[in-house]
Amino acid sequence: MTATPPPELSSPELAAASVFSRRDPLGQRLRRSTPFVAGSVLTGLILLLVLFGPLFLPSTTAQDFDAFLAGPSAHHLLGTDQLGRDLLARLVSAGRTDLRIAVVALLFPALFGVLIGTLAGYLGGWFDTVVQRLVDIVVAFPFYVLIIALVFVVGPGESGIYTALALVGWVSYARITRNATAVTASQDWVVAARQGGLSTPRVLLRHVLPHTATQAVVLFASDIVVVIVAVITLGYLGLGIAPPTPDWGTMIFESRSFITSKWWLPALPGFAVVLTGLGFSLLGDGIADVWRVRR
Repeated sequence: MTATPPPELSSPELAAASVFSRRDPLGQRLRRSTPFVAGSVLTGLILLLVLFGPLFLPSTTAQDFDAFLAGPSAHHLLGTDQLGRDLLARLVSAGRTDLRIAVVALLFPALFGVLIGTLAGYLGGWFDTVVQRLVDIVVAFPFYVLIIALVFVVGPGESGIYTALALVGWVSYARITRNATAVTASQDWVVAARQGGLSTPRVLLRHVLPHTATQAVVLFASDIVVVIVAVITLGYLGLGIAPPTPDWGTMIFESRSFITSKWWLPALPGFAVVLTGLGFSLLGDGIADVWRVRR
């Protein structure tokens, strides 16, 4: 009898499988994942800085009338802005604001999208059709254009950002969870559980979600970067956080006039955005590598 050849792996799966196997404990696989370790360290440092940094830095609204647009010094490690406010303090505080908004704004869309996608993939029928048509309608519009339009309609500020993301952000979670649930629901152990008389909630919680929720976690880590960019874009357009609360987008907008003479004023918040995005992207890639091997 001819042996069946093993299925070919894609490049990411082959790279992950060369580092660890599915027999390794979860903690060991995470430690061996270079993107996960790098992303965890970078993200952890950023979170520590934005959470505890304001305790050791001056107020974000305090003005030094002897140091307008000053360069780095012992009193102001990164200098001051056009109003004499400490630039490092505003950068750290802006990071706390943007990260808090990104995480809070994603919680409801993620939970709602996972719920809707799981029910659509498991139940099928007319409910699945309606969900897929709604997803198609939302996906037909560019994400950032749709967010900007919704915030413009519902009103600028933090509440407007939450509302816009709640109306749009659930779609990607519903789509990825629906597809994963449809595949998992056809597996033998799920069919056996259904035929064994288990209730639908119990089948979903014990036999379906443990195999599909990981994809939502990976998407959540990557989506934080997308939402941060959206918040910064809204701040740059004047639709985000209202002054004097610091925000990376508002800081870039306020310093645009000094881009040739004081280039670090817009460059520093831009660098903070890139560094934060890199940390969360690596974290999401690491979780995805471990999930591929687990699957």
